[in-house]
Amino acid sequence: MRHRISGKQLCLKSNHRRAMLRNLAAGLFEHGQIETTLPKAKAVQRYVEKLITMAKTRNLANRRQITSKLTDRKVFAWVADPNVKESRKTSPFWSLPEQGEIEFNRYGEVRKAPRLIEHIFKNVAPLFKDRPGGYTRIVKLDKVRLGDATDLVLLQLVGKEDGPQVSGRKSTRRSIADRRTAFAAKVRKAAEAKA
Repeated sequence: MRHRISGKQLCLKSNHRRAMLRNLAAGLFEHGQIETTLPKAKAVQRYVEKLITMAKTRNLANRRQITSKLTDRKVFAWVADPNVKESRKTSPFWSLPEQGEIEFNRYGEVRKAPRLIEHIFKNVAPLFKDRPGGYTRIVKLDKVRLGDATDLVLLQLVGKEDGPQVSGRKSTRRSIADRRTAFAAKVRKAAEAKA
């Protein structure tokens, strides 16, 4: 029996699941949206919303809790990376750091860049200061993963609707209703023509 057990196991061991949730949450905070499967999106949605709620009150205790729940890493290093295409260097979600804030060593590795925890407190939490909850949304895409044909979804942070909007799957209910109406009109015309 699963009494008092919350959350999904996702067919993963606890260490692997924790690492996956941390990485998905970090990617969501860095890019503003991530594309993943529906069960993973639902699992990380709860995780992210708790982190944002903690980040709304900026104090040392919350900072330490968020640091323990996320792997702090350098973010936005892809902005200055010469190997990343120019089309991917724009972000509709955050004001990106200037070139001086990100430095690489002679081997091309990131030496200095903004940190993820500071980015959450500085950029993400102020977006939701007046919002009591519901910081993310899941948009179903009309795409499947190539390997196993799993439906893909887009997990987004709410509040930056200026960026490219992703439309969900076209409703089949509307097209079926239109076909029924057209068929009924055709039958009605045929009945009137006979009479």
